[in-house]
Amino acid sequence: MSVPVRIELLRAPDCPHADATRRDAHAALRHLQRASAIVERVGSYPSPTLVVDGLDVVTGRPPARGDYCRLDRPTRTQITQALERAGGSSHVETDASGDVTE
Repeated sequence: MSVPVRIELLRAPDCPHADATRRDAHAALRHLQRASAIVERVGSYPSPTLVVDGLDVVTGRPPARGDYCRLDRPTRTQITQALERAGGSSHVETDASGDVTE
């Protein structure tokens, strides 16, 4: 059983990595068979940052402040694992490279 999860994509205007992060977040939701909205916030953020229930999926901490391009874009595996921790699901399948399989 899954619990409602709050998902936010924090991004700077015209961030070149925001689309890929959004796609990976939607893919992780599909993989987990979840229906959750992704709220996008555009402004002065480390971009892109994906936040699940108040925690950055890459660092596991509250999101950093600042206006810069992140080089550590969240992976689909990190997103899926963060969604599992937040929502009570328990299984992720990954391929040899560590990417979540669908």
